[in-house]
Amino acid sequence: MKEIWLLALGDSWDEEKEKIKNAIEIGFDGVVVKKDFEDLAKKLGRIKVFGIKDKVGDEFAFIEVKSAEDQRKALELSEKFDYLFLSFSDWKIIPLENLIAMKKKAKLIAMVKDLDEAKVILTTLERGADGIAIEESRRDVMRKFYELVSGERGFVELKKAKVVEIRPLGVGDRVCIDTVTLMKVGEGMLVGNKAGFMFLIASESEESEYVSARPFRVNAGSVNAYLKIGDRTSYLSELKSGDVVEIVNYKGETRRSYVGRVKIERRPLILIRAIVNGEEGTVILQNAETIKLIDPTGKHVSVADLKVGDEVLVWIGQKARHFGVGIEEFIIER
Repeated sequence: MKEIWLLALGDSWDEEKEKIKNAIEIGFDGVVVKKDFEDLAKKLGRIKVFGIKDKVGDEFAFIEVKSAEDQRKALELSEKFDYLFLSFSDWKIIPLENLIAMKKKAKLIAMVKDLDEAKVILTTLERGADGIAIEESRRDVMRKFYELVSGERGFVELKKAKVVEIRPLGVGDRVCIDTVTLMKVGEGMLVGNKAGFMFLIASESEESEYVSARPFRVNAGSVNAYLKIGDRTSYLSELKSGDVVEIVNYKGETRRSYVGRVKIERRPLILIRAIVNGEEGTVILQNAETIKLIDPTGKHVSVADLKVGDEVLVWIGQKARHFGVGIEEFIIER
């Protein structure tokens, strides 16, 4: 996970305190303050705090990279410290590429001035720096940097798939994911039996004559299924409180949330098979009226009402997975 740090290095504690409070509320990973303010900052909330008097602390070092000699020194420092805060003069991409490729244990946190610079820093050599640090007091701008770093807002391409089989199965173990986020109609999570073919399973954000809406919940599917989380996948059976999950709406817009609770219970199951452009995939869901997929208009379609020939939204991936990461190898999933 990328990190985002606030540089709150002003001389007025009252002013820096407000910045730090905003950073904590938004979700920043850490803050750097003047040494005299370190203890005060730690009392504001649970966030990593570095107090700086000179350019080196117990866990971190600051270095400005202006030359090849500075780059060499940064590599040496990366062996000694947990964090290396980097600033650059006119040239930055080449030395940053070198540091990313050759650094030792330190996390590389690059100081940036704007969002465009942050995007470059975070994607250099595809891997990017381990995070960014910003000097900023405007809450709305801080929020934009956070969303960029965290991937909280993103986009996936969804496709229309035609349902070709609906088949009740026996009883099995299914997973309900209760998140810390309230979802809307048209939002859910991407789940499937193949890492490269996942169905958009709707949140329980609609009222039913049987139960009240639970807009924080996705009744996601059988324990063996994959859940898409950014560029990775996780088995539904592996999820636990505090894990990151990805909420997706029918337009393909994504946002980040966290698991509040996972419930695994034995329930009757139903298999849904669909096809798009010759690619076929399945998902196994609880066989109940409240379990729904999402159609191309954003409408929730109950598995009880779903028919062969109906269209539902799916995501098609490119690579097989090994421990949740895409890999290039020969593998067949059915």
